[in-house]
Amino acid sequence: MTMLTRIKETAPDMESWGSITNLGAELLEGDVQCMGAMIHGAPTDPVACAYFGVTKGRFRMTYPFSEHAIVVEGSVTLTDEETGESATFTVGDGWFAPKGTRVLWEVTSERFVKNYLSVA
Repeated sequence: MTMLTRIKETAPDMESWGSITNLGAELLEGDVQCMGAMIHGAPTDPVACAYFGVTKGRFRMTYPFSEHAIVVEGSVTLTDEETGESATFTVGDGWFAPKGTRVLWEVTSERFVKNYLSVA
């Protein structure tokens, strides 16, 4: 393993993770499939970095960790279900979500990909 890993501006090849429901999400619209490519650690590690992608649709998910993310492909509208605050994110935009945040995802592009760093 090298000390530095370049985070690409475009998504790398990602492995299929199946339905978004496999990650504990509640599917609301569409057949949302998810995919990913780990850069450091595993999704359940205390600190992990990866690319995460989903196909078009709507789903609800509670963050299992705190996360900083940057969009590398597509667009998504995220709504914090506790506050009702909603924002649309496109390539280059980023956000931070604390562990336990309940979010409604509306993926408006055919595919959405983010690069994220998570801390459990």
